Formats: sequence, C-alpha cells, structure tokens
Amino acid sequence: MAVHSRAAQPVDHPAELVDLYDRMVRAARARGRFVVRPAGQRVHIVDLGQGEAVLHLHGTNTSALSHLMIAERMRATRSYLVDRPGCGLSDPSDFTPGTFRDHAVRFVDEVLDALELDSATIVGASGGGIWATWYALARPDRVRRLVMLGSNPALPGVRVPLPLRLTVTPVLGDAMASGMRPTRRMLLRLMSSMGEADTIINHPDLLDSLVAGARDPVAVEANRRELLALTSPFGWRPSMRLTPQELSRLKMSTLMIWGDHDPVVSVEHARAAAAVIPQAQLEVVPAGHVPQLGHPDLVAELLGRFVGVQTRTT
Repeated sequence: MAVHSRAAQPVDHPAELVDLYDRMVRAARARGRFVVRPAGQRVHIVDLGQGEAVLHLHGTNTSALSHLMIAERMRATRSYLVDRPGCGLSDPSDFTPGTFRDHAVRFVDEVLDALELDSATIVGASGGGIWATWYALARPDRVRRLVMLGSNPALPGVRVPLPLRLTVTPVLGDAMASGMRPTRRMLLRLMSSMGEADTIINHPDLLDSLVAGARDPVAVEANRRELLALTSPFGWRPSMRLTPQELSRLKMSTLMIWGDHDPVVSVEHARAAAAVIPQAQLEVVPAGHVPQLGHPDLVAELLGRFVGVQTRTT
C-alpha cells in the first residue's frame, strides 16, 4: 500500500498524476515515499521487495512507474524506482550549462546516501541509462552491476533522432512545444515512433500517467532542460557522449537488454559497445525502445538471472 500522504506531495505536480501514482503503487503492493537531498529537494521513490538493492533510473519523458512491472516480478530484490528530478513526483533541481553530467552523478550519490546504501545494482533505461553509465564511470565502487535497459542513446556512433533535434532548435522548438496538446492519441503516436505502439496499450494506467506527465509543466521543463543539456540542433554535445575509451573502463558486470527493432539505438551499435565493455552481456529481445512493455516476464527473468534471484510472473 502506498504510504505517502497527499500533504507530502509537491504541490506543483498535477492532482491527476498524484492519483495515478497512488492507484498504481497501491495495486503493486509497493510504497511511495520521499527522501530529501542536502539542498532540500525531495526525491520520490517507489520501493518494494526484500533483498539485494536494485536502483532504477527511468527514461526521458516518463517516470518511475515505467519500471513498476519489472519490480513486481522481482520481489526477491529490494527495488528502488527513482523519479528523476522534476519527473514523476520529484522536485526539480537546477544545473548550470556544462555541468549536467556532474549534476546526474551528484543526484545518484545523494539518493544512495539518503537510502543508506553503500552500493547497488543500477538499472538505467534510455536517458536514465545515460545517467547510470555516467555514474558507473564516476563511482565504480558504488555500482555492483550495471544494466542498460532499452538502449543507451549516448553510445558511440549514435545520432540524435530528428524529433529530438527539432525540439532543441531555437524558435522552431518553442513553436513545437507551444503547439502541443498532450492527449492519449499524441502519446500513442510517440510510442509508435519508439516501436511500442502495440505494447503500451496493454498498460492503460501507465499510458494515462504519460499523458498526465506531458501536461505537467514541471516535468515538461525538466525534460526540455535535459534535452538542451544533452543535445544541440547539430547533434550530441561532445561532453555528453560516451566514448569507447570510457566504456572500456566499465569493470563491473554489465547487462545490456536491447530491442531488436529499437529505433533509437540499433543492435549493431549495441554490439559495438558490448565489444569494448570488459564484462558486457548483450541480450536482444523482440521489442522496440521499451522492452518491458511487451515482455515484462522476460525482462524480469534476464535481470533476475543477472542479479542472481528468482523472478515470478504476474
């Protein structure tokens, strides 16, 4: 059952999103709670299960709820599903241009400290996978294992998809943002571009949470600032991209779970990255950019086997 009260929620996230969180977290027999960073911002975390710590970092334009179906099947671990700054129910946080990578590392440091965890297995999806990999490079002593789930867009050789480049183009990007009216149909089109049109419809509450998040000015601004920090109209900012030399320094066991038709990062790019990571294991599944939507049992099984625990189907 969710234990956070309405009074504990940040007042600047919409009520419809808070209600969806309450319902989905309660249905999963999990609990939602806040931890507080040293500067005072609250970080919302959904946690469930008992056992070895597994910290989840969700992708851009989504929230911790997108990993809930995995954690439900991995109750032999203690799963911490973290809402990144400004997303889900977390407070936003500021960073100055050029410091985004340090900001991401500091955020994960502060969350682990608040949870009183010396280390954990870190699972990062898409944009969260970038954060997880940055963190593994900066703090290898605190990362027992690294998991890239649903592709890591900052891998070597990956181009920024055109829709993302357009959103950070001056004037045009502003016009696109002001012209958007977040609806279910719009989110379904977005998920179709991610190769997941036929899978997201099996998770109606999650789809509703994506719509609510797209209507949340706090989350919209947080996602916009992240994309501006990562990219320019010409592609990835050089300091944000991962290099082969950096990947070769990842000494912990690394699991890469990739969709065979992921439109963001191809399997070929994944294989090239796995070849330079010393202890990488690449698993290709029949999916687009979000493998857990269509194959939650398989993703949980792969992750459970990697961590060394039994999983269950729901």
